[in-house]
Amino acid sequence: MSIYPEKGRLMGREAKREIALDRAAELKARIVDYLEEREKIASGLEAAAEIEASKQRILAYFGAGEAEWQDWRWQLTHRITSVATLAELIPLTEAEKEAILKVERTYRWAVSPYYLSLMGPEPDCPIRRQALPGAAELEDNHGVLDPMDEELTSPAPAITRRYPDRLIINVTNQCAMYCRHCQRRRNIGEVDRSRSRRELEQALQYIRQNEEIRDVLITGGDALMLSDAMIDWLLTELDNIPHVEIKRLGTRVPVTMPQRITPELCRVLAKHPPIYLNTQFNHPREVTAAAKEACDRLVQAGVVLGNQAVLLKGVNNHPFVMRKLNQELLKIRVRPYYIFHAKPVKGTTHFITSIEEGVEIMDKLRGYTSGLAVPTYIINAPHGLGKTPILPQYVIARNDHQVILRTWEKRIIFYSNLGRQKEQA
Repeated sequence: MSIYPEKGRLMGREAKREIALDRAAELKARIVDYLEEREKIASGLEAAAEIEASKQRILAYFGAGEAEWQDWRWQLTHRITSVATLAELIPLTEAEKEAILKVERTYRWAVSPYYLSLMGPEPDCPIRRQALPGAAELEDNHGVLDPMDEELTSPAPAITRRYPDRLIINVTNQCAMYCRHCQRRRNIGEVDRSRSRRELEQALQYIRQNEEIRDVLITGGDALMLSDAMIDWLLTELDNIPHVEIKRLGTRVPVTMPQRITPELCRVLAKHPPIYLNTQFNHPREVTAAAKEACDRLVQAGVVLGNQAVLLKGVNNHPFVMRKLNQELLKIRVRPYYIFHAKPVKGTTHFITSIEEGVEIMDKLRGYTSGLAVPTYIINAPHGLGKTPILPQYVIARNDHQVILRTWEKRIIFYSNLGRQKEQA
């Protein structure tokens, strides 16, 4: 049934305009709650002054200046890895210090000076939760080391293959920061190690021998922890395989160390189209001026940008937080691609939300914001069985004559299944 009176077809222009104005007012009322709350969810761009003050405090501690801050190698070598240093830079409670000291005996941690500058002072800051160890990591009785069975889906060195026409090359265990929700924390170890040239050549040979592979994802760890020269060599080798159509890079450096996106790196990437880069912004506060500059450089180099957020309890498991995140990403030309349900990795299950929360978030995106800001909610099936999309229930019932649908406003409509009727005619 139409939401407009049937007689509207016979109305004059002014009467139709009144109907349109009433509908516009109704639509506006649907987002009043978000408009009021979004101001309380500051993006990194909106919190620029606070972040700058933190940056200056960190620089003063290290006796460094702007040139060092903008050098990704300085950021990498000055990662904070000790409680003593951390306590000099941000306020920590005794309980937080004790938790970090206990956790670091089992799980490695490191945070870049840049990402540290994004943290707010409160213990439940969503940036802190992603970067700093917490006691819950050692209280996990449900997680497993490798829920995706990656070690059982590796037909060649450095390769993970779960789909017919695409695969992963895992090139390093190194990251700019070791996220507390990392799905591959079993690989981190105490030493940063990239794959050897021999292992990568074996991976490339596997791709050459399997002509159905058209899409290759280079990841880790973090793909952009490789040197520019190594990235150039690997992309060139893939370019020279005729059946490889696209290359993808998996990296979080636009979020955790945007200084890595240098003009030199972008010149390398510009040589090897088409390249798709998926990163992982999880909270609006991560969308900063530095992140925007990094993304601008990548776009200008012809790289297509997407975001694969992870749904994390205490970080972004609220419809308004995720809506604002996706809207902020579109402003810096990053397309929201996936929202991943957190995997049951050992030491990380305190981040896992209910699936119902994820579905509710999706329900409050579709229709409430532009389609470009609506990613796909994904559960990774256990044992490497692939990504499974999870959607709110929009199809209520169907038969050969009609489909009963629920719209984004929860209106029930009856829609003719005309194509099916023609098939049976």
